Amino acid sequence: MQADDLQRLLTLKMPYGKYEGRYIADLPGHYLGWFAREGFPKGEIGRLLELMYEIDHNNLRELLNPLRQASN
Repeated sequence: MQADDLQRLLTLKMPYGKYEGRYIADLPGHYLGWFAREGFPKGEIGRLLELMYEIDHNNLRELLNPLRQASN
């Protein structure tokens, strides 16, 4: 994980697929789980999807709340 990855989860939108246009941090767990089973894409998007999957899978989404509040 890189230093700004958590912030990127809140600012990068999904570029394709069923949830195109939704922020990575707001993707549903079942969609992240699908990527975990089928394989994450290469590059930054895949790395961030994998990070968000780990956050969701370990029930740690609340860790993003302070960053959400700071960006408002």
